[in-house]
Amino acid sequence: MRLLDEIGRYLLLLKQVFKRPENERIYLRRIIFEMDRLGLDSLGIVVIISVFMGAVLCIQMAFNIEHPLIPLYTIGLSVRESIVLEFSPTIISLILAGKVGSRIASEIGTMRITEQIDALEIMGINPAAFLIFPKIVATVFINPILIIISMFLGVFGGWLAGVTTGLVSSEVYIYGIQSFFIPFNIFYALIKTAVFAFLISSISSYFGYYTKGGALEVGTSSTNAVVYSSIMIIVFNLILTQLLLT
Repeated sequence: MRLLDEIGRYLLLLKQVFKRPENERIYLRRIIFEMDRLGLDSLGIVVIISVFMGAVLCIQMAFNIEHPLIPLYTIGLSVRESIVLEFSPTIISLILAGKVGSRIASEIGTMRITEQIDALEIMGINPAAFLIFPKIVATVFINPILIIISMFLGVFGGWLAGVTTGLVSSEVYIYGIQSFFIPFNIFYALIKTAVFAFLISSISSYFGYYTKGGALEVGTSSTNAVVYSSIMIIVFNLILTQLLLT
């Protein structure tokens, strides 16, 4: 019953979020602001993780492909497929759930316990739409861009590791990442990323919006936001993979 109650409150909050905005110009400015704060602020961690992720994948692939009948270009091919299909969209989204999700929940939660959200309601502003809608739109637009960057850097990290360690030559690795390319895989990864971005921003906002108590409860809301966002990312990863790839 508690789970159904939480789902119902989440859906009612979304209904409130997607009501017609009072002033489109203010919302547009807030969306751009949130894209910078929630998206571009995460670029550094995305760069570091993607490069090292690609490098580790390349070394692991080379370690497991030792049979003389398996061509070496399989290393590049396997790194590309792993990065595009799973590692960039899912792993990076899980990391963003921790970084961006906790930030959203703690920000809105702090506004709730300091009665800033009540003040917005008194001024006749829809606080759910004003605070949450720009965050959802910003993450749904900016996260796929971060994932595209992550894909390039992951493949580059694999190339760097392969060439510097001598596991595979530059020409063979590049031939591998060009082989058997399926454009739909990129489309699939971006669809997943957009759905994950929606889940991260909306679930984190939900926990922040309904925070009660003081600073300790803000911390609890932040933790719940990360945990539930991560669980839903894993669940929807399975659902979307089943729907789009089978």
